Amino acid sequence: MVKPIIYITRKIPENLLKPYENTFNFRMWNETSKPVPRKVLMEESKQADGLLCLLTETIDKEFLENTGELKVIANMAVGYDNIDMESAKNKGVIVTNTPDVLTETTADLTFALLMATARRIVEANLYIKQDDWKHWSPFLLAGNDVHHKTIGIVGMGRIGEAVAKRAKGFGMSILYYNRSRKIETEKKLGATYVNFDELLEQSDYVTSLVPLTEETKHLFNENAFKKMKSSGIFINVSRGGTMDEEALYNALQAQEIKAAGLDVFEEEPIRSNHPLATLDNVICLPHIGSASVATRSEMIQLCLENLDAVYKGKKPLTQV
Repeated sequence: MVKPIIYITRKIPENLLKPYENTFNFRMWNETSKPVPRKVLMEESKQADGLLCLLTETIDKEFLENTGELKVIANMAVGYDNIDMESAKNKGVIVTNTPDVLTETTADLTFALLMATARRIVEANLYIKQDDWKHWSPFLLAGNDVHHKTIGIVGMGRIGEAVAKRAKGFGMSILYYNRSRKIETEKKLGATYVNFDELLEQSDYVTSLVPLTEETKHLFNENAFKKMKSSGIFINVSRGGTMDEEALYNALQAQEIKAAGLDVFEEEPIRSNHPLATLDNVICLPHIGSASVATRSEMIQLCLENLDAVYKGKKPLTQV
C-alpha cells in the first residue's frame, strides 16, 4: 500500500514524526524560521495528500483549485483565517485546528504582556542596559498597578476564561464582552457581562481575544480608542486585523490611551521601523502567544493525530 504524502510547511523535530513514519511519507520545507515560498508550496501540494501548515501560509481559492489529491489541511493554530474555508468545503478538503492545547500558555503570555506593559518592564530593562541608571527617584519608571484594577476581556472563549482566572488571582474586577453571554463563566469567575462601549469606558486594561472575522475586523478603531480611559492600556494577543494600527498609533501619540502590549500585527512580520515599534509605551512581541516548547510540541502532535485519523477513516479530533 502506498503511503499518503504529507507536506509540512516548516521544519519540525524528527522525533515528533517518528511514530507516524509507517503511516505517512513526510516531505518538509527544510527551514525553521523562514516560511515556505508560495511557488514551492503550490508545487508540493499537487503531490500531497495532506498538509500540515502554519498561519504564515495563505490557503486561498487559487491554492485549493491547483491542488491534486489533497484531502486534509491540519492548521497549527486555533485560528484559521489564513484558509479560505468556503473553497476548502467546495473542494471537499477537511480542515483541522489546534484548540485547547495552547489555551493556558497563551493566557500566560497575555497576562505577562499586560503586566510588562503596565509596569514598564522592557523600558526598565533597557534603562540599565543602556547605562542610564544614575540615581533613584520616587517616580523613576513608575507604571500602573495591576492588582484590584478592572480588566475588560473582549472574547470570552477558552483563552478569555483562562485570562480571567489569572485576573481573579490579582483581585481584579472582570468585565467581558462576547457574542453570547456566558452565565456559568460569570458564576465561576465573578465576571460581569457588559456591552462593548461600557467595557471600553470602564476598563483599566482592554484585552483583545477575539478571532478575526468580518465582524471583528478593525473592531478596535479610532472610535474605540477614544472611549477608553486616558490611563487605559490595550493588549492584543488575538489577531492583528482586529485593530486599526494607524488609529492605535494616533491614540498613543495623542495620549488618549496610556500604553499598548501587542503580540500580533496586521501584517507580519514587522520591522523595527514600524510606527508602533518606535513608541516607548508599546511592547511588541513576534506572535509568540503559544510559544513554549511543550505547547508547540503538543500542537504539532495534535495536527499529526488529526491527519492520522482522517487517513484511518475516523473523525479528526478537532475538525473546524
